Amino acid sequence: MKNFLLLLFTSCTILSFSQEQPKVGLVLSGGGAKGFAHVSVLKEIDKAGIQLDYIGGTSMGGIIGGLYAVGYSGEQIEQIIITTDFTSLLRDALPRSSETFFEKEYGEKTVLTLPVDKRKIGLPKGISKGQNVLNFLFELIDNVPPNQDFSKLPIPFFCVATDVENGAPVILEKGSLPLALRATGSIPSILNPIEIDNKLLIDGGIANNFPVSILKEKGMDIVIGVDVEGKLFQKDKINSLVSIMNQVVSYKMYNKTDQEKKNLDVYIHPDIYNFSMVAFDKKLEILEKGTANAQEFTAIFKEIAAKQSPFKKELKVKQQCKKVLISDITIAGLKNYSRAFILGKLNIREGDSLSREDITQKIYLLSATRNYNRIEYDLVKKTDHSYVLNFKVQESNEYANIKLGVHYDLLYNSSVLATYNQKHVLKDNDLFSLDMILGDNLRYNLNYFVDNGFYISYGFRSRYNHFKTNTKFSQVSEQLNVSNINLNYSDITNQLFLQTTFNRKFALGLGVEQKFVRATSENIVTTLNPDGILEKSNYFNTYGYLKLDTYNKKYFATKGYFADLEYKWYVGSTDYTEDFMMFSQAKGTLGFAKTFFNRLTLQNTNQAGFTIGSPISNTFDFYLGGYNQNYINTFVSLYGYDFADISGNSFLKTLIDVRYQIIENHYVSVLANYARVEENVFKDINIFDDIKSGYAVGYSYNSFLGPIELKYSWSPDTKESSFLFNLGFWF
Repeated sequence: MKNFLLLLFTSCTILSFSQEQPKVGLVLSGGGAKGFAHVSVLKEIDKAGIQLDYIGGTSMGGIIGGLYAVGYSGEQIEQIIITTDFTSLLRDALPRSSETFFEKEYGEKTVLTLPVDKRKIGLPKGISKGQNVLNFLFELIDNVPPNQDFSKLPIPFFCVATDVENGAPVILEKGSLPLALRATGSIPSILNPIEIDNKLLIDGGIANNFPVSILKEKGMDIVIGVDVEGKLFQKDKINSLVSIMNQVVSYKMYNKTDQEKKNLDVYIHPDIYNFSMVAFDKKLEILEKGTANAQEFTAIFKEIAAKQSPFKKELKVKQQCKKVLISDITIAGLKNYSRAFILGKLNIREGDSLSREDITQKIYLLSATRNYNRIEYDLVKKTDHSYVLNFKVQESNEYANIKLGVHYDLLYNSSVLATYNQKHVLKDNDLFSLDMILGDNLRYNLNYFVDNGFYISYGFRSRYNHFKTNTKFSQVSEQLNVSNINLNYSDITNQLFLQTTFNRKFALGLGVEQKFVRATSENIVTTLNPDGILEKSNYFNTYGYLKLDTYNKKYFATKGYFADLEYKWYVGSTDYTEDFMMFSQAKGTLGFAKTFFNRLTLQNTNQAGFTIGSPISNTFDFYLGGYNQNYINTFVSLYGYDFADISGNSFLKTLIDVRYQIIENHYVSVLANYARVEENVFKDINIFDDIKSGYAVGYSYNSFLGPIELKYSWSPDTKESSFLFNLGFWF
């Protein structure tokens, strides 16, 4: 009955324009993920043949309306929604290949980032800066000039944002269309506000979520409105701070919408009340619900279309995947970072041929520096058919932050990580980073790094590491004729180094190192040795390294390669036993990951180490056992064996990890590792003699805190087994 009355009313409205073709407008409300239902209405409008004379929208309604206005069909927009990972888009997630080598090696271990300004810790403006959203819009909107009057688009268009200073609505109808759409969809707490024409803008839904009257003022005779707003909560549903805040914000929004609805000729409200505005993972269900509701208006749409003869030619956009020749590059907004720095990070040169998608990949490289709030660009065609690539950057004024993480394992026990990062300490392109690890075993990591990109970079590292454990620490315990010792181990390492990187995949470096090692045990406390000292020495060495990291993820990698090769030459020591002799050590790791059938991953990691010379101390023997991924010095993990269970001057080890992804972020694993530990594993060709073996099975969950893993390990050699557990990123 309701639909019949609506059809009757609309038919009467349409008949009043029988003498001349009516102007038809469409307005789309905001609603976050619920706005996907707009697409279903657009598809029905396309089927009926309605030619729209104006489109207005807010937030997601503005974004979808903007795409339709430049020529995308309803079906095309639906395909864009289906194939887009909105979670990664909104989180500003970057492909790991774009990250700096420094970030790959020392980052990826925290949960929360808090800005620091003038020595005060603040709160982030949003979950992300929204650069990925902006990149996405620039890719989609290829046929619109950078300074466009939106009324000149194939279908005239406007969208609404909110001035964050006074809450007033801001009508966006000229300028950069991608920036306007980014502004109208700047959902508070999810995307940072964006500045346009000296106004700081947020989501338009705060000021006017359903701008019907604005569209009516454009001279529209018939206005179709699609409303995807929710409802105010009943009192029994208001049971948290978040629900109270949502209710308060919604009062004005919903009251405004009630007034706007009175100006509509066709009102469509899809039945999507049960979906939240952030239900981006429910996009298929929302599209399905929207289709069911939109089809109820098929007859009305056909009646409107019948008054629009002759028909206009149907518009359709072809997404631009072609490469264009870049003959000139300009950069606006330079302050602390030079043109050379930006082009070096972007890895773009005049003469390159690039598509919009290529430019997005390049912007990822610059975004990974975390130096910019916003990176925008446009392509201007020249008379010779080449293009000028114009970049405009807005540097971030957040030079410092604090990052937090947590971890638990059976060696270091409970740990809380607080990382302080600051840029521009001594130079424009430097970075200072200090990890303070608090808990059962106090530790720190300090890094100062001057990043000169492809050219020689340099820096200083300092580390303090400490742990206590009951262990065989095999050679020591055998000498003392005890089964276990209570090992108290401390390490302080300082390094000066030079480094160069290639394509963010390789790092090659040289340096000098000072290392202080102190190892004590209560088992050997005597009158002559009241502190129970096993080792208390400073060591000095020079070293070189070559590293490769193309893994697509630091944890649970599904593809890529990894290498970490290092050589150290120990040239001096303030030796506790005063009988130091020079020696050198080489050790390395080689690994790869390969996925089959989308879910089954084989990851193989091979390690080796050997000593050249005869160090008097056992400190630099290779000790194998345990499962930790954050061991230092010559400690190496080996499933099936306890920490430091076996040792020698050289070793070979391989780990085979067969991992199956049950559902997203949930894995089951079967692991097998094999090792040979001898004074010299390369002494003869029988490297497969006396192989130590260990196995493990386990379940892992890749949580926002980091990996949560429970494994059961055993070895047929020792006939022993144990459960292993860790929580959080390794640090």
